[in-house]
Amino acid sequence: GGGGGVTAKNALGDDLMAADYLESKKAGDRSLAQGLKGDATYLIVKEDKTLETYGLNAVCTHLGCVVPWSAPNNKFMCPCHGSQYAPTGAVVRGPAPLPLALAHCETGADGKILFSTWSETDFRTDKKPWWN
Repeated sequence: GGGGGVTAKNALGDDLMAADYLESKKAGDRSLAQGLKGDATYLIVKEDKTLETYGLNAVCTHLGCVVPWSAPNNKFMCPCHGSQYAPTGAVVRGPAPLPLALAHCETGADGKILFSTWSETDFRTDKKPWWN
């Protein structure tokens, strides 16, 4: 983490401000923002109404479909070939071979939500990140 980052943006391309974003979302929410390289990235609202310290790239690791969050099932479920991911983005059902890519998520000094490259060990697999 650290070293600045890319400001998370909404569908209109506007910068996302943490306070406003969190005020508009419920605990447990997973909604898409524009993240690193413009990729669709999930922002995760924790139970205490703060942002999770990571975002999840929404692109399925099987063939690249965008994976929607299914709140009733408490997992990400790809409509293309049935891959499923846990709330952390770990694979729970194939054919996806790899977990959803991680990005660091933090609030900058100016209140904007920032994404930055995750280059450390993937906490879900204890391996080097496959996306770098």
